Amino acid sequence: MKSVEEQIALIERGTVDLISKEDMQKKLTRSVETGEPLKIKAGFDPTAPDLHLGHTVLLQKLRHFQQLGHKIYFLIGDFTGLIGDPTGKSDTRPRLTREDIERNAETYKDQVFKILDPEKTKVVFNSAWLGELSSYEMIRLASELTVARMLEREDFKQRFDNGRPISIHEFLYPLIQGYDSVAIEADVELGGTDQLFNLLMGRDLQRSHGMAPQVVLTMPLLEGLDGVNKMSKSLGNYIGITESPDNIFGKVMSVSDELMFRYYELLSDMSVDEIAKLRSELENGVVHPKDVKMRLAREMTARFHDEDAAQKAEQNFEQVFKRHELPDDIPEHHMKAEGEPIWLPKLLLEAGLVNSTSDGRRMIKQNAVSVEGEKVKDIDAVISPQGQVLLKVGKRRFCQIVFE
Repeated sequence: MKSVEEQIALIERGTVDLISKEDMQKKLTRSVETGEPLKIKAGFDPTAPDLHLGHTVLLQKLRHFQQLGHKIYFLIGDFTGLIGDPTGKSDTRPRLTREDIERNAETYKDQVFKILDPEKTKVVFNSAWLGELSSYEMIRLASELTVARMLEREDFKQRFDNGRPISIHEFLYPLIQGYDSVAIEADVELGGTDQLFNLLMGRDLQRSHGMAPQVVLTMPLLEGLDGVNKMSKSLGNYIGITESPDNIFGKVMSVSDELMFRYYELLSDMSVDEIAKLRSELENGVVHPKDVKMRLAREMTARFHDEDAAQKAEQNFEQVFKRHELPDDIPEHHMKAEGEPIWLPKLLLEAGLVNSTSDGRRMIKQNAVSVEGEKVKDIDAVISPQGQVLLKVGKRRFCQIVFE
């Protein structure tokens, strides 16, 4: 086990809030002296089936704690997910079904071990203790929270001031998230900066239950590919960790030069000193920005696939973007060679290159669609169902239509 000072240096990397550093030092000192690892908690509500790089900022910090020898509690909020985290929302979240929660939870377990060591990770579901609370116990728990305290939360305050409804069950969310820390007896809880209120609730409840309060550690919200908004699937500025090697590699390469070192700091396994050296070499003209970005793209692609896939993705990227050649492994889509000419947006949808025909029309209007290497500008264009047709959408999406 590393010294307290060495541990603090890695723990503080990329963090925004550490409440408090003094408590963290005390807990680490106890851990070093006794050889007992700390209990590190992070909760994820399974409200969507796929994780993206923004989610992995927390996972990467959990990985740091694993490297320091501590025990990770990866908490899947199958109970809290039924409520829906109101953080940052101007309206009440739509409720998910138990089936949605269970299905998404299974995909989470598969995805997180692309980063975390399964031997050092304990996966827990908060329904295990929250589902056992009686109505009496839930009311007693609610008595520890005041409406005035809840309205200290900025999102609740804004909704209240603007006359937008706040459901009673939303008030319960921070309370039962805090109770998770009591049930686990967490030493440290991690979350995004938008979760600070909820994380501090855990400290309050642990105190009221006679426990030493957990240390709260927040990580920044990772900006998406647009460089402005936080990474979000709904905004389309995300890099999904289950995407193909070519997509992950290509999307990382589209990150701006200004943003790429933020990705290095929050996502890379490179040490702080190695990143500082790389930044210095870039500033002094020793290395080209593209080479620096390609190193990051290789690391991210290999993490979620493997080294061979990362190498192949790099080769494909070079072929498409540097030498303007076609990738080696263009997917094929076979269709019957009969009937009337096919409307191009419909064909793009059939090939899986767009999400809808309206998305296809939009991509055509943006000059992002090519047929056999020629840009198409007519949203009413049709394709004759014969032979083979090469489709391209954007810079990375290809499909060879084979009419049979």
